[in-house]
Amino acid sequence: MEQIIKELFELQDKGHQAFHAKLIPNISPERIIGVRIPVLRKYAKEVGKRKEAGEFIKELPHYYYEENNLHGFLLPILYENLEELLDQLDKFLPYVDNWATCDTMPPKAFKKDLPLVYERVKQWLRSQHIYAVRFGIVTLLGYFLDDAFEPEMLELAASAASEDYYIKMAAAWYFSMALVKQYDAAIPYIKEKKLTPWIHNKTIQKAIESYCIPKETKDYLRSLKVKIK
Repeated sequence: MEQIIKELFELQDKGHQAFHAKLIPNISPERIIGVRIPVLRKYAKEVGKRKEAGEFIKELPHYYYEENNLHGFLLPILYENLEELLDQLDKFLPYVDNWATCDTMPPKAFKKDLPLVYERVKQWLRSQHIYAVRFGIVTLLGYFLDDAFEPEMLELAASAASEDYYIKMAAAWYFSMALVKQYDAAIPYIKEKKLTPWIHNKTIQKAIESYCIPKETKDYLRSLKVKIK
């Protein structure tokens, strides 16, 4: 929608545009306006009160990176019913084309009914769309490593991991955080080398970088690194 795009350009920070373009190299710089995330979240609250918000989310695919982010931020504003929100996410996820949009989307509304969200996560992890799978892994990381954790979730994440770089990175991030929060359940995946070599080593690297893991555990994890041919 022309008015929304015009307003996004009014919020542009050209220095941020150049910086952010380097973080998401699979997106052409000309598709990045350069709106900072906190500014975009505030803008989404304003747009969410307007009539054109409902029309905007129907106009897929979007061209600009910020349009995709805005779309993700608008969904929990426009759909208070969690099941409707999940259905709208299902419609949008095939159009998500970068890790940053994917990772900023999981809304706080998921906390309303984690069992319902978990059923949808299992569907996302089986998706043919890269960022739907990544979104599923990121959701497991954000909402299912504390009280809602179940050991089977580790197997789901391991099974979903593919050779796509952005899925592999999400899996390594997830397992490194699992080592922080659910160590006893997660460590067999490292000890028994259940992950691919790249994810295995990246998981260890990320876990070692954490301030939440004691030194002796980090030393043990270093001993479990594998050689990659």
